[in-house]
Amino acid sequence: MSKIIRIGSRASKLALWQSEWVQTQLKERGVASEIQKIITKGDKILDVPLAKIGGKGLFVKEIEEALLREEIDIAVHSMKDMPAEMPEGLQLGPIPLREDPRDALISHKGKALADLPQGALVGTSSLRRQAQLLALRPDLEIVSLRGNLDTRLRKVKAGEFEAILLAAAGLHRLGWASEITEYLAPDTFVPAIAQGALAIQFRQLDIETLDQILFLNHSETGVTIKAERALLARLEGGCQVPIAGHATLKEAEICLTGRVLSLDGKTVIEETQTASRLEAESLGVAVAEALLAKGADVILKALYQ
Repeated sequence: MSKIIRIGSRASKLALWQSEWVQTQLKERGVASEIQKIITKGDKILDVPLAKIGGKGLFVKEIEEALLREEIDIAVHSMKDMPAEMPEGLQLGPIPLREDPRDALISHKGKALADLPQGALVGTSSLRRQAQLLALRPDLEIVSLRGNLDTRLRKVKAGEFEAILLAAAGLHRLGWASEITEYLAPDTFVPAIAQGALAIQFRQLDIETLDQILFLNHSETGVTIKAERALLARLEGGCQVPIAGHATLKEAEICLTGRVLSLDGKTVIEETQTASRLEAESLGVAVAEALLAKGADVILKALYQ
């Protein structure tokens, strides 16, 4: 009889949905599992913008520590929360099929981004979204908005904000797609690295657990995520810097767009390249190198200081 897989998860409604989805897939394969809720640093500090808390892995570190202590067998994260570097002894496992990677606008009065009134108050917790919003609409007033998805939705419905920006994937997963006013096209509003994808992490030497979760892998998603995360790694970025990247796969060819922005949106540095799907990782590095050569290093150094 196979062991019970212990799944480590944040306690938010979305995180639990993601972990329960993995649990359901395991159950269909006859593998028993249980979910353990773990509170992360990013969950504890809700009154400070994420960028001001500092450090990488704000929503994963405590879960990774539990994995290393062998208190859980796998961890389920949102891939976009994962730093480029993995703690020694841990690695990413299979990557399931990616949800919609786009950003979504939810407007109090049902207006599209282009139609929001001048000076409209827009809420987001992401510097990447802030910078791209200001690049398109420098007249908007961007305000930091933290909290779970339902908290943010409640605030925009109450009229505290003219609009908010969220990941479409989370809204879809929780059954709230009807709240979306507008999907922002990835070619004009580039998503976060690996947005919409799940990360399943395990201990490198735990081959028994790996054998039980390998069926979750979606190869096409894995290829695009490899390119995007290689871009992130070369730029030495985390999830709270204005770095965007989106890869698409068409037959044997992968196309990757990377973007780095100044916080005020006045400087936008972008690069798009294509390569064979077998060269996904080197493509990510090449796009990052091109961005750095165009001046992204100046923006990132200023941010990290």
